[in-house]
Amino acid sequence: MPEAAPADVSIALDGADGCIADARNQVWQFLTRARAEHGLPVTARTIDLAQLVVSELVTNALKYAPGPVLVHLSVVDGMLETEVWDTDPTLPLARAADAGRVGQHGLEIVLAVVQGFEARREPVGKRVIARLALSDDPLLGFGRPGRGGGRPAVRDEPPTTDG
Repeated sequence: MPEAAPADVSIALDGADGCIADARNQVWQFLTRARAEHGLPVTARTIDLAQLVVSELVTNALKYAPGPVLVHLSVVDGMLETEVWDTDPTLPLARAADAGRVGQHGLEIVLAVVQGFEARREPVGKRVIARLALSDDPLLGFGRPGRGGGRPAVRDEPPTTDG
């Protein structure tokens, strides 16, 4: 039986060069600690997807909102809950699929990989919350190359910090 979930972590970002890579690294550290110290079933795929989600949400926040961005990570009911707050009250809206469009697919990507998503206005700005399962369905990708089959269950090295 896993121990209680790890303490949550908050990350303040100011938009400086490398801050998105720093946020991804914080996700890696948080989830690696959750697995190692608390026995939570965090897979390498979950870490990869969590880093992708944080990267996309933080990129959008920094692109569209003036001011700081706050990221809050916590484990709730077997899910990684990622909250991203920024100063712009405009709620995000996924665009219709368009194979000819270059860029602006971040929210589409996030919605495709998470199990829960919500966006709400706050007294100042907005909060976007994405929920991602810590462990994969054991049959997901079984025998299907390119869908998670054959990937290592644990990644023991931190991600690169390339922007």
